[in-house]
Amino acid sequence: RQALEEMRALYERNQADVSEAKSGRTDLIFLIRFRHCCLLRNQRCILAYLYDRLLRIRALRWEYGSVLPNTIQFHMSAEEVEWFNRYKKSLATYMRSVGGEEGLDLTQDIKPPKSLYIEVRCLRDYGEFEIDDGTTILLKKNSQHFLPRWKCEQLIRQGVLEHILS
Repeated sequence: RQALEEMRALYERNQADVSEAKSGRTDLIFLIRFRHCCLLRNQRCILAYLYDRLLRIRALRWEYGSVLPNTIQFHMSAEEVEWFNRYKKSLATYMRSVGGEEGLDLTQDIKPPKSLYIEVRCLRDYGEFEIDDGTTILLKKNSQHFLPRWKCEQLIRQGVLEHILS
């Protein structure tokens, strides 16, 4: 905001000096150019900041999944939340189009797994959880289970499960 206010002030001063320079005051040209360079520098800094935020928001989709925690959403502007939702939909459309009938979940294995099954502890009551073979598991607080990694990785990111390292 401070950079934008500074840019607005520089632009207004430049506009006034340009009209004077047109009337014959050539000594203002160097000052006008200097202010213009300051405007361009501030513009580059603001764009770099916004691009960095955009990359961080994109990384949040891969880290937390399609639903962001409220604590993170609180620190985002309405435009950033809208961009996140559009990115989420675009990624979901792409993942459905790749990998046959069911699609391919690219967010599943961010790091290559060492084993297909992992031991997890439930950090909070979640309810019933069904795995591929049709078995239903009740995830209650402090219960431990041996589950397929790909089925519980999303719940680990959401903070429902904790990977128990032996």
